[in-house]
Amino acid sequence: MNHRLPVLVQTPAHSQVAGPLTYLCEQILLPGTLVRVPFGKRETLGLVWTAAPGGGVAIDADKLRPIAGVLDAIAPLSTHWQQLVAFAAAYYQRGAGEVALAALPPQLRDLNTTQLARRLKRQARLTALVLPENQITPDLIAATVEQTRAIAQFDAQTGPFLLFGATGSGKTEVYLQCVKQLLTRDPSAQAILMVPEINLTPQLQARVKERFVPLYGEDAVVSMHSGMTHPQRLASWLAAHSGAARIVLGTRMAVFASLPRCRLIVVDEEHDPSYKQQEGARYSARDLAIYRGRLEGAKVMLGSATPSLESWHHSRPTAEGGRYVRLEMPSRIGEGALPLVRRVDMNHQPSKAVFSPPLLQAITERVARGEQSMVFLNRRGYAPVLACSACEWKSECPHCSAYRVFHKIDRTLRCHHCGFTERVPRACPECGNVDIAPVGRGTERLEEHLAELLADVRRPGNESIAEQVRITRIDADSTRLKGELEKQLAKVHAGEVDVLVGTQMIAKGHDFRRITLVAAINPDAALFSSDFRAPERLFSLLMQAAGRAGRDAKVSGQSEMWIQTFYPGHPLFEALKRHDYPAFAAQQLKERQSAGMPPFSSQALVRAEAREQDIAQGFLVAASEAAQDLPDAPFVTMYPAVPMSIQRVANIERAQMLVESPSRAHLQRFLTAWHAVLHATRQSPAGKGVIRWAVDVDPLAI
Repeated sequence: MNHRLPVLVQTPAHSQVAGPLTYLCEQILLPGTLVRVPFGKRETLGLVWTAAPGGGVAIDADKLRPIAGVLDAIAPLSTHWQQLVAFAAAYYQRGAGEVALAALPPQLRDLNTTQLARRLKRQARLTALVLPENQITPDLIAATVEQTRAIAQFDAQTGPFLLFGATGSGKTEVYLQCVKQLLTRDPSAQAILMVPEINLTPQLQARVKERFVPLYGEDAVVSMHSGMTHPQRLASWLAAHSGAARIVLGTRMAVFASLPRCRLIVVDEEHDPSYKQQEGARYSARDLAIYRGRLEGAKVMLGSATPSLESWHHSRPTAEGGRYVRLEMPSRIGEGALPLVRRVDMNHQPSKAVFSPPLLQAITERVARGEQSMVFLNRRGYAPVLACSACEWKSECPHCSAYRVFHKIDRTLRCHHCGFTERVPRACPECGNVDIAPVGRGTERLEEHLAELLADVRRPGNESIAEQVRITRIDADSTRLKGELEKQLAKVHAGEVDVLVGTQMIAKGHDFRRITLVAAINPDAALFSSDFRAPERLFSLLMQAAGRAGRDAKVSGQSEMWIQTFYPGHPLFEALKRHDYPAFAAQQLKERQSAGMPPFSSQALVRAEAREQDIAQGFLVAASEAAQDLPDAPFVTMYPAVPMSIQRVANIERAQMLVESPSRAHLQRFLTAWHAVLHATRQSPAGKGVIRWAVDVDPLAI
């Protein structure tokens, strides 16, 4: 007898196939079972799902196809995991199949039952847990008074928790000690440690393995991030799913890791925008971590020196409506002090100076003392644009409404949006003028300019061998090759670099012991941005960058953070000078409350893409007009459709519409009901020419 089986497959939300499809199977399979199913002309991975209420869409029995195989060597995914996926799909307005299948390792989608059986057999041999008879227990670092208090509060309460600790206060040690206590109490418990960037994972991974591998074996710690190969990701997933791995360390994708006994989730640098997925299912891993903790009875700890304003608002006192428990560690470990913030008024410096004379002198003094400096500029490449002085031609991308960036190292003009690359022309393509020059500065040009300014400066040491200043640049271009980032960071840690130039890649998470000066070259652009989140991001980035200095008091008595700005009296810089995040947060929250911005309202963006801007905007306008009769429409504000800030990418025009409500519940009900309207509008004449559309709930940028 054949049974009807609801199965999820990976389909995008803008398609009509967003829910489970029905297949035939000779046996009844539990929800969460992985299967191979025919889909169109190919075979793909599917996930047995719970039947939709009411039986779903009616379908003729003779049109149903049987499943191709059952991956019964893998235990079904847990009910809690299925509930997490279902919630994420509903909240972020995506197809359940899109979320569920994207959360599984890519190689799992390609293996048949025979191949998987061989892989699991090999995995079992490799992951056999063999501990040495005389295992060495790693020495625990003695906790400070503040760390001990934070851990005690964590043990005594249920959370969720926000660990608000200064840079260098030892937040990572708190995470590790909480994990250690958990694994000691519960032999089968598992924990997730999330970091925002892939480049931070190896550094933390080494520290975690040093602490836990001697206790629980080599396979107790696994990583999950997109920089891993497909076989590595599959091996990590299988180890976590089977319960063999005790600790999963990864980026935002780790929130969907299948752990049968998840009891602790840590989200380090919780403020970081990287936790919000920007393609496909646009979920927030930080917010899903909170939901998953509640779902599975696991404790959740968010940690940051500059928490997101949403998390900070939620951690206010319970009497004021707070939902998180705030743990505070305001002091740095040991004798290290937070850096002195110096503001350089560029209005009083030489015209067009990139490095002010006082800053250049300070860097020179650090070189003479054998200390390191870090120069931060969040713009890679040599220059943002190449321009002609005669006809005003600029290096615009022919496929995007953006400029191509000049990269001098390989003499190319490269679009950072669509990837279109060309060799730098010998003369202006418009008028033939050979006088074309770079405008503005990126990290590549900054590195070159700094080398020129420090050409006569010599490093301390053997006077007979006059060694020049060693400058290293770390950004997405200089670390493109595999292993290059680790090599560059090792040089910095070993003291082989005098000045480190880079983007936000170097501004957060790294424990540079020899850096005593950090300089932000051009931070003013975000002060007057149309994006209401820009000041929050700038303050966070500058605070994190400042935190790279003075982490070891043995190197220097006083570290410094230099900020070159034309607006030294701006309130943001005033708060930064005092390292006063609470004051900055209070001022920002007051502004947002008066303007009705998050966290005092909920937002969603609906984006549409088409070959012409009028078509994209017309689709959004038609969909908004058709939504006026929905039950929750009176509680929602729908703003006019407008082009996106970069409206054309790869010859595709992009438009967006902001939807806002003071009530998250009303907005969610409206979006759920509007989903069918959007599909119907896509099929109507108003949707002709629309390539795709998507809903972004809780957007980070508008």
